[in-house]
Amino acid sequence: MTLFFGISISISIFLQNSISASIENQTLSWRIHCLPMESNSSSPNTIPVFSTLASPFDENTDSNRKPLSLWPGMYHSPVTNALWETRSKIFETLLDPPIHAPPQSQLLTKKPSDSRTSILYNFSTDFILREQYRDPWNEVRIGKLLEDLDALAGTISVKHCSDIDSMTRPLYLVTASVDKMVLKKPISVDTDLKMVGAVIWVGFSSIEIQLDVIQPANGNSDPSESVALTANFIFVARDYKTGKAAPVNRLCPETEAEKVLYEAAEARNNLRKRKRGGDRKEIENGGVNRLEELLAEGRIFCDMPALADRDTILLQDTRLENSLICQPQQRNIHGRIFGGFLMLRAFELAFSTAYAFAGLMPSFLEVDHVNFLRPVDVGDFLRFKSCVLYTEHESTDQPLINVEVVAHVTRPEQRSSEVSNRFYFTFTVRPEAKATNTQFRIRKVVPATEEEARRVLERMDADHQQSCVPTNEHLVGKN
Repeated sequence: MTLFFGISISISIFLQNSISASIENQTLSWRIHCLPMESNSSSPNTIPVFSTLASPFDENTDSNRKPLSLWPGMYHSPVTNALWETRSKIFETLLDPPIHAPPQSQLLTKKPSDSRTSILYNFSTDFILREQYRDPWNEVRIGKLLEDLDALAGTISVKHCSDIDSMTRPLYLVTASVDKMVLKKPISVDTDLKMVGAVIWVGFSSIEIQLDVIQPANGNSDPSESVALTANFIFVARDYKTGKAAPVNRLCPETEAEKVLYEAAEARNNLRKRKRGGDRKEIENGGVNRLEELLAEGRIFCDMPALADRDTILLQDTRLENSLICQPQQRNIHGRIFGGFLMLRAFELAFSTAYAFAGLMPSFLEVDHVNFLRPVDVGDFLRFKSCVLYTEHESTDQPLINVEVVAHVTRPEQRSSEVSNRFYFTFTVRPEAKATNTQFRIRKVVPATEEEARRVLERMDADHQQSCVPTNEHLVGKN
């Protein structure tokens, strides 16, 4: 396929110039016109609604139409829409691949700079864009950023995996997991923001992408101090025709900074392999005593609730849940439900869970891990179930609340329910909220069943192992 690569694309979103510009970058909007009442009108109070955009199926209109495959993006953030549109323009054949064409026969060797892509949020001058991302505390909505991060990572993975042969079929790239996402400082909605990323490691069919969200502090020129959030996404390549794992282009880090990122990603990949192998059994076998200790506390709650520790709560009593039917407006350019949308919904449920548990306004710290186990399709009945897995009290100033969210695809006709995603988030309590309640204490969460206890221990051990792996420096943002 004919592709362009090796170009770092910077996309700026300008919405303040005109209402028509905002309509193209926002969720599909409508103009409402109030007409004067006529005496012979059968419905004098009817307000007609006129579409501002022509249907993609209307061949008689002269308006500039977007490709049909891009219409789903109009229902997501303007940044996600811009990223999908850019991906469509550069890699047009990917959206309608020649399935029967031969696969890529020769792998290319690319540099991290070949896939580096950035996008700019003009919050300081763009009122409409700013209002779309504002949360109740005048900061950026993290859930909206999760959508954009997933869209940017997807665009970067496509750039790396492209070849220069228009006769070969492209790869089908899907989000496999989010390895880590850490919020390093609050993100203001009144200051311009830049999101930048690049491929930092590749395996046989997997790709790791690091993304940095950069917002300079007032009067601070240190680049490392400007990084507000860092995230690592794992994508996997599949053959469009067979659905099997497909090899991806090689990566050759050039600078010392790129080599450091590559080595850190290699260490994380080895850890993931050990988790899938025998190390998990060793962890489980070595945690029998810890399992019994956790269950002992839970049994007191179940058998002698009047004597249970008042600073302790059962895991099952921290649960929240919500459900939805997946709509066409939530799909991605491949026709399935957008992974960024799933992360947004999971994050907002996790935030609510932490809020209800702590009794004070929570503050997001990090996404510990996200697994995309199976795709979610339009029309699926999706249930999100959350709970507080455990809490940490090592720092009295910043107690930690670890929340699990599990997404289930439920099919009532088939009487089946399958796990599609697992999300793990860490929150603390906002300092200003804590200052208003000097008696505030985070309760300890204990499991009541062996299955719950195993989930808690597995997550604790995974967090401990992850903390032992070298963390990435913020080098991608130095662009």
